[in-house]
Amino acid sequence: MGRAWKFGDNISTDLIAPGRFYHLRSNLPELAKHVLEDARPEFASGVKPGDFVVGGRNFGKGSSREHAPVIIKLAGTRAVLARSFARIFYRNCINIGLPAIVVDTDRIAEGDDLDVDLEKGIVHDRTKGIDLTFPPLPAVMARILEEGGLVEYIKHHGDLVIAGA
Repeated sequence: MGRAWKFGDNISTDLIAPGRFYHLRSNLPELAKHVLEDARPEFASGVKPGDFVVGGRNFGKGSSREHAPVIIKLAGTRAVLARSFARIFYRNCINIGLPAIVVDTDRIAEGDDLDVDLEKGIVHDRTKGIDLTFPPLPAVMARILEEGGLVEYIKHHGDLVIAGA
């Protein structure tokens, strides 16, 4: 279980990983100290392991900078929930082992206690006592997430071939 950090629509990769810190891209733990700083200055210092980033529509728009989802994960965030994602950001999340969940986030408020069941496709909002459903992830994505990302999956299995997918 973790708290919801609520963001609005059109959170860009530049808001997630501000370009003025581009020189830190080879030092991701340092870059993570500035994650989402331009959208919420207190986020990086206040986020706790297991918390959730909750966005609106088109989360992760803009450039394809792959370190944006990486620093969200390094900050301790358990998953990103949004009404919709920019396509490249979504794929980058799955590839680095960060669940990106498409779900109606309108009923989630800042600070709500959430839990996510990826297998059943349910976001439990413990604060409000409601469940929000989403289509379970395709088997291939679920397995990549279980392994910790695409690189770890391929290291473990030697290929991307997934039986039953």
